[in-house]
Amino acid sequence: MSRSVTAPRLAFFIASTVVVLASFQAQADAAGAAVYKAKCASCHGAEGTGNTPVGKSLKVRNLCSTDVQKLSDAELTKVIADGKGKMPGYAKKLSADQIKALVATIRSMASK
Repeated sequence: MSRSVTAPRLAFFIASTVVVLASFQAQADAAGAAVYKAKCASCHGAEGTGNTPVGKSLKVRNLCSTDVQKLSDAELTKVIADGKGKMPGYAKKLSADQIKALVATIRSMASK
């Protein structure tokens, strides 16, 4: 005999899956924010605008700007990992997952 999946069971399964996925996303968002705060905010500022004394003196890019946001994830990953101009590379200091979370954090700045 085969058991059919009832509508309430299916709804519970879907709802549970959504909650679990949302939890994973929240953890990734928090991880990216923590890495950003520790490694990037001193130059790029809390909002990513570069409006800090160090950011102004180094003329860092505004992470909210269209020219940064139009870069692909691969391009942002490369800049973070390898560095660019006066920005140091973080390939030896951050894991691939941390860099990926950092890219997501930079993406979230587009609407600010």
